[in-house]
Amino acid sequence: MYGEPKKVCTWIIDEVNNAYAVDKQDWRDLMYLADEKRYEKDGFRRCGDSGLLLSKLSLGLWHNFGDTSSYGNMKKMCETAFDNGITHFDLANNYGPEPGSAEINFGKILKDDFMPYRDEMIISTKAGYDMWPGPYGNWGSRKYLIASLDQSLKRMGLDYVDIFYHHRPDPETPLEETMGALAQIVRSGKALYVGLSNYPGDLMKEASAILDSYHVPFIINQNRYNIFDRTIEKNGLKETCRILKKGIICFSPLAQGLLTGRYLNGIPEDSRISRDGRFLKESSLTDEVLSKIRALNDLAGRRGEELSRMALSWLLQDELITSVIIGASKPEQIIENLKAMESSKLTDIELAEIDAIVGTEE
Repeated sequence: MYGEPKKVCTWIIDEVNNAYAVDKQDWRDLMYLADEKRYEKDGFRRCGDSGLLLSKLSLGLWHNFGDTSSYGNMKKMCETAFDNGITHFDLANNYGPEPGSAEINFGKILKDDFMPYRDEMIISTKAGYDMWPGPYGNWGSRKYLIASLDQSLKRMGLDYVDIFYHHRPDPETPLEETMGALAQIVRSGKALYVGLSNYPGDLMKEASAILDSYHVPFIINQNRYNIFDRTIEKNGLKETCRILKKGIICFSPLAQGLLTGRYLNGIPEDSRISRDGRFLKESSLTDEVLSKIRALNDLAGRRGEELSRMALSWLLQDELITSVIIGASKPEQIIENLKAMESSKLTDIELAEIDAIVGTEE
């Protein structure tokens, strides 16, 4: 549909170079060309028992892609991710601020850089949280989900997304209606696969049965999961995914920055708490939490790595985890997070120590 990007872009550069003797690197500064070595690492994992492979790390656009962020920095983060084998870009209708602005900005980046590579990318979005005024801009009704995806596609300048999620369970709307809307979205060609986000195990199992009856490719669940937050281990989601052979993709793998070690010596001015306290508040940094972070940081130090790298490794070595969504405020953080794929496996003794530090209940 979009041609072969390597041949097209190389031909353009060669023609212009021949005509004007322009250095090829100068053109790379003007026109994005993906790194030719981006697929050399073993960076992919199958999503459940589906045919889809996801990059082990995915780039999330929850933070730092809204109206208050630098477009040049957003663009560079996407380029850095793709150049290093990250092919999955995760959004939602309300990511911002303002709601919708992350999709708008990503749409600009797609147009500027990535349309020749569209068929090499997995782009996902979601609907389920408050998006526009009135009774039709929230939760899980058929009207909301279908209208929301239409708006998302328009904002990003796309004909379809690869994965469309229902963002959270709706206690008021019949599950059959919500799943029926996802089925119609796939049949209409506006999404290739569907996923569920923030569903517990029992409800996910019920939803999966409905989607199976519609022959809908439901392949993945997106949930918060990290060393501190073990909810999916307790609510049945992780075990149900194992039984039903569904993928799991984790968000907040670093607990909104708590597992980076940034807060060991106070709150930095450029930290998430200082810049945007909507999701991580200063009150979260209790003495008990700081004590746990210090103990985890000591363990990471004994392994010869940063706490953030150990926290990502903890997730990546779990074979039930398809992909881990990383967030970043600058390209260098993406490069640092990629090192987790090269970490040595945590030993049983180290895993037990992590559980003891956090206070995980058996």
